[in-house]
Amino acid sequence: MTDLTPTAFGYTDGDTDTNRTDAVSLNELADQRLSRRQTLRGGSAIVAATLGGSMLAACDSSAGVATDPAPTVNAGGAATTNAGRVVTLNGTATGATAVSWTQTGGPAVTLTGAGGNTASFLAPSVTAATVLTFQFAAATGTSTATATTTVTVNPAALGFTAVAKNKLDIVTVPAGYKVQVINRTGDPIAAGVAAYKNDGTDTNFAQRIGDHGDALYWYGLAATGTARDETSSTRGLLVQNHENINQQYLHPAGATNVGGVRPEAEALKEIENHGVSVTEAVEDANRAWSVVQNSSLNRRITPNTPTTFSGPARGSDLLKTPFSTAGTDGRGTINNCANGTTPWGSALTCEENWAGYFRRSGDNAERTAKEVTALGRYGVTSGTGNFGWSTVTPATGTNTTFRRWDARATAGGSATTDWRNEPNQFGWIVEIDPYAPTSTPKKRTALGRLGHEGCWPGAFVVGKKPAWYMGDDSRREYLYKFVSATAWAAADATATNRLATGDKYLDTGTLYVAKFNADGTGSWLPLVFGQNGITSTAAPYPFTDQADVLVNARLAADVVGATPMDRPEWTAVNPVTGEVYLTLTNNNAAGRPLNGTDAANPRHYNDPFGAAQTASFGNPNGHIIRLKETGNSTEALTFNWDIYLFGAGADLDAANINVSGLTADQDFSSPDGLYFSRATNAAGQVKPLLWIETDDGAYTDVTNCMLLAAQPGTVGDGGARTITNAGTGGATATQATRVGAAPTAATLKRFLVGPVECEITGIDTTPDGRTVFVGIQHPGEGGTPAAPTSHWPDSQTVATPGATVRPRSAVVVITKDDGGVVGL
Repeated sequence: MTDLTPTAFGYTDGDTDTNRTDAVSLNELADQRLSRRQTLRGGSAIVAATLGGSMLAACDSSAGVATDPAPTVNAGGAATTNAGRVVTLNGTATGATAVSWTQTGGPAVTLTGAGGNTASFLAPSVTAATVLTFQFAAATGTSTATATTTVTVNPAALGFTAVAKNKLDIVTVPAGYKVQVINRTGDPIAAGVAAYKNDGTDTNFAQRIGDHGDALYWYGLAATGTARDETSSTRGLLVQNHENINQQYLHPAGATNVGGVRPEAEALKEIENHGVSVTEAVEDANRAWSVVQNSSLNRRITPNTPTTFSGPARGSDLLKTPFSTAGTDGRGTINNCANGTTPWGSALTCEENWAGYFRRSGDNAERTAKEVTALGRYGVTSGTGNFGWSTVTPATGTNTTFRRWDARATAGGSATTDWRNEPNQFGWIVEIDPYAPTSTPKKRTALGRLGHEGCWPGAFVVGKKPAWYMGDDSRREYLYKFVSATAWAAADATATNRLATGDKYLDTGTLYVAKFNADGTGSWLPLVFGQNGITSTAAPYPFTDQADVLVNARLAADVVGATPMDRPEWTAVNPVTGEVYLTLTNNNAAGRPLNGTDAANPRHYNDPFGAAQTASFGNPNGHIIRLKETGNSTEALTFNWDIYLFGAGADLDAANINVSGLTADQDFSSPDGLYFSRATNAAGQVKPLLWIETDDGAYTDVTNCMLLAAQPGTVGDGGARTITNAGTGGATATQATRVGAAPTAATLKRFLVGPVECEITGIDTTPDGRTVFVGIQHPGEGGTPAAPTSHWPDSQTVATPGATVRPRSAVVVITKDDGGVVGL
C-alpha cells in the first residue's frame, strides 16, 4: 500500500459520523451474487458476506446446495502517511467476481474507486498518530472472504523536496507538481473582446486583465455559477489586485511624451491597467483550469470606476472635490497591493503607493500650513506625477479623467474648483462584493488612510469584536489594528447584502497603532481625537476632528509614539493560534542607521550586492515579526512579540546577520507576501502552513524571487538574543532583541522560484487545499520592447520563445500530480 496517483476524488474534513464511499455495499454484493436465494438460513446476507465462505458453506450444506471455493484475498500491508497526502489501498483477490473496500475504523474518509482492487483517499487532519482501518471483501458465486489493513496517519508535514535557488525564466516548482497559467495581463474577460496580441496595440483594458497582478483571493461559486458557495474548490471567483504597470510593454515602442504632454489613448490604457479584476475560474475533470471569458460575474474595477465613501470621514471637507462637492463619492482605486477578506464574502483591497501618481509641487503659497504638512508626510510632492497622466489634453474638454491627477491648488481656487483634495481620496481600504458585479465599492474610512499593505482579519469569535491588521508600506511606518465596535454574530457570515454587513462591522470602531517594547511586550495605542495628544493643539499638525485623524492617520500615529518599522507590509493570522505575522521587507541605512535600531527592528549590516560587491548597509534582507494578543483576543490592548525569521543569505554571519540559521534550502531576502493555508483543509489545521513570498533587490544577484513554505512554532519558542551590528568605517553597536526558534529542514523550505525580474505576490488556495494560486508580477521589468529581459509566461511552455516576445504578469495554478494537498 503506497501513495500513488488516484482518479479524481472528493475531500472530507474528517467528520466521523458518516462514511462516505462509492463502494458497492456488502448487502448489494450479496444480493447480486446470491440471487438464487432471497435469504440465507440463520442470518442476513450482510452477515454472510462479512463472515465469508465458511458461513456460506454451512448454510449451503444444510440446504444441499453446492458451494464455490472462497476467494483468496489480501488487503496489503500496513502503511504510514501524513495528513493531506493521497493514500492508495491495493487489494488482491484470486478467483473473485466482485470486490469492495469499506472503512471500518478511524476518522471517516472518502474512498474513491472502492468497488475495485485499488481505492484511494486523502489522509484526514489529525493532531497525533491515528489509525484508520479498512476491509477488503471479495465474492465469488456463493462465497465471500475479507481481509483488513491499517493506515497510520501522522500530523501534516512539509512533503516536498526544496527547490534550488536559480535565475531561470520559468516558474520552478518541486518534483510531483504541475504549473498552469491563467489571467495574463491583457487576457479578455468579456464576450467579444479580442485575444491579446501583446505587441502594444491592444486597447480596452476595462475588459481585460490588468498589469502587475498582486494579492488575490478565491471566492467559491455554487454549481449554478451565480450563488456563493464558500466550500467550492472547482468553480469560483478569483479577485486580484493590479498594482502597477510595465509601461514600456503596453505601447508599440514604449510610452511617448511629446513636449511634456502624454497622448490620451496611452494614458487611458495605463490607467485602466490598474485596479482590481474579478474573474470566474473553473477546473475541469482533468484538473485543467481556465477562465470563463463571458462570465456575467467578471469585472474590472479601475481608477475610473465610481466608488463611495463610508464611515467617519464621509462628507468631510477633506474629501470634497469638483467630482463630489459633498465629499461622499469618488472615482476608482489605484496601486492596489495586498488584500484582506471578510467572513461574509466580501473582498478588501488596499491602496498602497498612491501618493506618487499626483502632480503636486510649487503650490505651497496656495495651501494652509496644515495642508503642506500633511502632503509632505504622505509624500505627495511630485512635480509630474507617475506617468504624467495630468498632462493629457482630452478630446472632450469636460473630461476630468486626467485633470484629477493634477492636485495643485490654484490661486483663488477651492476644494470644489480644483483638485487639491484628490490625494485624500486614496490610501483607503476598499470593500468590494465580488458576487455583485454592478455594486459600488466602498472606501472604509474608519480603517484610516495610509500606504495600506494588507488588511487581514483576526479570529471571528461570537460575542467578541473582530479586528483587522494592517501594515503601512514605507520605511519607518507602522503596524495598525482596527477593532470593530460591533461584536461578531455568526448569522452575518451568510448575509446576502455583503456591503450592508460591511457597514455594520467596518464603519464604526477604533483604529490602533502598535508600540513594541524592548522586553518582548507591546501595546495598541488608540488613534482617537482628544486622546493621547491627538488634539487641536498637536504639533506639527493640529487635528480638527476624528475625520481629520483618519485622513491623516500617519500624523496621529506619530503623536502617540508608535514604533517605526522596517517597511511593514503584509499581515497574516495563524488560523489555529490566532497569532499575527507581519513582513518587514527591508530598510536602508537612511531609514535605519546604526544607532537607530531597536528590539523589533534590530539589525544593521552590510550585504554586498553583485559582482562589484556594492555596499548595501541597513537591513536589506528584512525579517518577519509576530505577535500574540493578550488572552488571544482581538479586543486586547497588549501583546507579546518575537521575530519569527530573519531574511539572509545562508553564507552570511550566523551570529549577527543570518540569525535564524537559514540553510541553502531556506535562505531568502525581502519577505513581502504572507499567507496561512485555509483552515478548511489539512494544510491549515493543527500546525498550519505559512507561505512566504519575496520582493527582492538584495539577493537577486543569486536567485530570482521565491515562495517558501513553513510550519512555524509560537511566540516565545525562542528567547532573548544580543547581536552586534556593523556600520561604515568599522563602527559597531550591540542590540538586544527577541528571536523565535530556529527553523529546521522539516519546518521551512523553498517551494517555488519565479522567472527573471519578477516579484512573487498574491497567494490563496481552494478550500480543499489541492490547488494554489500564486501571482507572478512584472517579469522582465527591466527590459525594453525591442529587448525584453524575460519572455515569461511564454517561456514556461516554449523552450526558445521569440527574442521580442514581451513578458506579462499572470497567475500560476499549482496542483500536485497525485491530487494531494499542495505543500504536504
